[in-house]
Amino acid sequence: MRPSRPGIALVVLRRCPPGSGVVHSAERGYVPSAMNASPPAIDLSARLESLGRALGEREAAYARDLETARGQAEAFHVRVEEALERFHAAARRAGAPHLRIDLSEIRVDDKHLRAVEFDLTRGRHKAIVVAKSSGEITLVGPFRSGKAEGPCKTLPFASQAEIDTALGDFLAAFVEEAATP
Repeated sequence: MRPSRPGIALVVLRRCPPGSGVVHSAERGYVPSAMNASPPAIDLSARLESLGRALGEREAAYARDLETARGQAEAFHVRVEEALERFHAAARRAGAPHLRIDLSEIRVDDKHLRAVEFDLTRGRHKAIVVAKSSGEITLVGPFRSGKAEGPCKTLPFASQAEIDTALGDFLAAFVEEAATP
């Protein structure tokens, strides 16, 4: 074996069985490794339980607003689902049953813990509807997966007429873009 610097031997290390806390060197036998040693600190389960309790207490203050956001998202989801059913039926009757848009279930927002979202997809085309605990809806897209998200439009839950118009424009833009070769 050739030294990497004069006077220092290059040692190739490989791991020993998981949990052993040591590494094996072909040249030097078993050598304890501080990087592989388990910390003698608090039990992992107890540590995560404590963290779960602390974070749960912090987030509990937002539970009511998050439930309101989920209710709004459920109402938007039903409206979008009904509109997509009519779109799919019309496309099928017109001879294009392959024009399909997928609608996800509602889930906690991928970026914001205090919001919920659902998305529409067709291939790489995507659009996201986000309902926030702050009392707003954000329409994201349409955009292509792997590209920058946007454009975005945010409206308060209370402005239902504006939301109706924006949601219609948003869905039409997404369907047009997603169905264009």
